[in-house]
Amino acid sequence: MLEKLQAVEDKYRELESLLADPATMQDVARWQRYNKEHAQLEPVVTAYRRYSEVTRTLAEDKALFEESLDSEMRQLVEQEVADLTAEQAALAQRIPVLLLPRDPNDEKNVIVEIRGGVGGDEAALFAGDLFRMYARYAERRGWSVELIDSNATDMGGFKEVVFLVNGAGAYSRLKYESGTHRVQRVPVTESGGRIHTSAATVAVLPEAEEVEVELDPKDLRIDTYCASGAGGQYVNRTETAIRITHLPTGIVVQCQDEKSQLKNKEKALKVLCARIQDAAQQAQADAVAADRRSQVGSGDRSQRIRTYNFPQGRVTDHRIGLTLHKIDAILGGDLDELLDALITADQAERLKQQD
Repeated sequence: MLEKLQAVEDKYRELESLLADPATMQDVARWQRYNKEHAQLEPVVTAYRRYSEVTRTLAEDKALFEESLDSEMRQLVEQEVADLTAEQAALAQRIPVLLLPRDPNDEKNVIVEIRGGVGGDEAALFAGDLFRMYARYAERRGWSVELIDSNATDMGGFKEVVFLVNGAGAYSRLKYESGTHRVQRVPVTESGGRIHTSAATVAVLPEAEEVEVELDPKDLRIDTYCASGAGGQYVNRTETAIRITHLPTGIVVQCQDEKSQLKNKEKALKVLCARIQDAAQQAQADAVAADRRSQVGSGDRSQRIRTYNFPQGRVTDHRIGLTLHKIDAILGGDLDELLDALITADQAERLKQQD
């Protein structure tokens, strides 16, 4: 591992030289690429340098025990050795995690698609709860949410809602939300007080960059129609809503949130590119590395990942067996404890695969 860390530091120093080179500064695209790579290596190099410094200081402190020290000085050295030993152990655990290959999508914005599943109106209401949960979580982290498309119900839920989350590192955290979310509670439509189980599915897609997915206009069928709201009433009487069909894959997207047909088309194309990219990545993962994908973070949207149990006030993530008795806080956007645990479990699984 030390050889690998030294290679990382050598690359880091090389990038520092390249970034300071006037020739690099004149090439904006190249400078930005080097700067991004430099920033990605910085946490590893900082931890490695601190580990090396702590190791040297420990050796020097332990050598002092061979000398004649008064009791006060010996006590000070012993305390410093204890502190440095603990820090060295913590760094030794952290560094392998920092060396794990980065997901190239981690820093991207995400497109989130929520659909009501089994449970009719109650499932649609739960889909609305999930949408508000993610919107509040985004607000907590300083991200913005942009609605792309929705199919609202008269009761205030959603049969389907699609939205874009703009924010650095959005995908790195929200990617663990893909899957089937289950809710257990007494629906507002239940007069007998019986607990029902309903579900909604969540898909989290990294926003595709234009250079990643090239669309041939001949492969697209674009239809326009009048946007409508809950209950079928028309939002407007002009055909501003857009439906785009990607003929080679059969993927269909639509957007009616904006009053401008052009803006709806731009949003729909964003979703289409993300879905095409996601389908290609899923196919590649299934064909090449299906046996290596861990349960956490696999992105298999058919699996039941979490249950929200209202009578007991608990939320259980089935992938890691974590139960938190704070359902109101979680639905209010307090997701960090859940997501941090999922990230830690994912890292542990990936480290195990490297052994």
